[in-house]
Amino acid sequence: MRAKTALTAGALALTLAAGAGWAAQAAPEHAPATKPAHTRVIDGYQIVTLPNANVPNFQRRTVFCPTGKHVIGGGAEAQGNDAILVGSFPTSDGRGWIALGRQNAYSSVGISVYAICAY
Repeated sequence: MRAKTALTAGALALTLAAGAGWAAQAAPEHAPATKPAHTRVIDGYQIVTLPNANVPNFQRRTVFCPTGKHVIGGGAEAQGNDAILVGSFPTSDGRGWIALGRQNAYSSVGISVYAICAY
């Protein structure tokens, strides 16, 4: 007997935050592999990127969703020798994503920011 698995809200949020979206979910055996029966389209799904740039340690970088869209997930990357991503979180109004980082031996750090947006 096979165990059935359920997609929890936390797993869905993690999937969306990783940029995989619904389409990457495995299809049940009884559904066509191209479009599972449970697949839904997220209206206006879009990933917006703020490319890497060096900024002073702890300076925030923010990427915003296009007008009318809200952030449903996001992430960031700190680049450089001994770079540390200090924070990665949505803006208070839900329209973008913020990131900041630092390097121990340098006064600046490279930061890239990504926002997953939808209507």
